[in-house]
Amino acid sequence: MVLKDFYKVLSEEKTGDAKYNIRILVNANHEVFKGHFPGNPIMPGVCMIQIIKELVESITKNTLMIQTLSNVKFMALINPETNPELRLELDITTTEDDLVKVKNTTYFNDTAALKLSSVYKKL
Repeated sequence: MVLKDFYKVLSEEKTGDAKYNIRILVNANHEVFKGHFPGNPIMPGVCMIQIIKELVESITKNTLMIQTLSNVKFMALINPETNPELRLELDITTTEDDLVKVKNTTYFNDTAALKLSSVYKKL
């Protein structure tokens, strides 16, 4: 975890061959939110991208490096004080040339907050 104590995994469920639902709890008191933004904490997009990478590394048991991000759509602001629990739907496939392709949708409650497709290279 790049940011110590930033979030914790509450549950991980395999819902299909390559599909996972993961629930995490974001630490609303983390230092990141003191600067982003004081009095109105908002989840930084780069932190969500890092969380997704770390979860995929945990599932695949590989160290990964981001190769490409595409279709990145931030659809709703995530305020960790009002919505600290997030649900991430991950669809993970590994190619023959050691690439890991991921489609993600992140939700708080029933609100889609982030959609992205990413490709990682195994290190």
